[in-house]
Amino acid sequence: MDGNGRWAKKRLLPRFIGHQKGLNAVKRVVSHCASIGVESLTLFAFSTENWRRPEEEVSKLMSLFLKALQREVSKLDENNVRLQIIGDRSAFSEEIQSNIALAESKTSSNSGLVLNIAANYGGRWDIVEAVKKWQKAHPENSIEQLDEYALNDYLCLAGLPEPDLLIRTGGEQRISNFLIWQMAYTEFYFSDVLWPDFDEAALDKAIQSFSMRQRRFGKTGEQITAC
Repeated sequence: MDGNGRWAKKRLLPRFIGHQKGLNAVKRVVSHCASIGVESLTLFAFSTENWRRPEEEVSKLMSLFLKALQREVSKLDENNVRLQIIGDRSAFSEEIQSNIALAESKTSSNSGLVLNIAANYGGRWDIVEAVKKWQKAHPENSIEQLDEYALNDYLCLAGLPEPDLLIRTGGEQRISNFLIWQMAYTEFYFSDVLWPDFDEAALDKAIQSFSMRQRRFGKTGEQITAC
């Protein structure tokens, strides 16, 4: 979800105003995804590298994250959305960690859209942690017994299908350490729209682009057509 800071700068506003407007875009996208039958949505909210930003900006982002957890979870629950926070929670304050646990517990039985918020998340971290968890769960096994299928069960999105579509806003064209294991066959869509301006129409445009692509997964086009 890129472009909050640039959105604010273009309007001669503090960067934090851009982040606040970005939260409104989150609400729009989550609501629209739920209404059109998307089964799983993962939003990259805060990366492991984002701690390098100015201390004041990070502090305000943490405050916004906490307020969102406290104010928005009831709406998610009312709309049958199941919330999951993926990433290393240990760096967050105890108050944020407590609210994460409460939010996940409150929505855990919901059967609609699964909303994954990646916070203090990094794709490389995810893989390393998965290997550690696998080793802890199988202390009697040697590393030679670990394969990609076994590792899948210990990644942050275990139990969910691999992403079909990655949308990156703000004109950037890279994945920036996001779900690098899970996106081996994901289709990419890059939008110049800054995140606070991303709306239902922009999302529909991305999905329309995705729907026109042929996904071969290593096969030939002829094989796919024949299926």
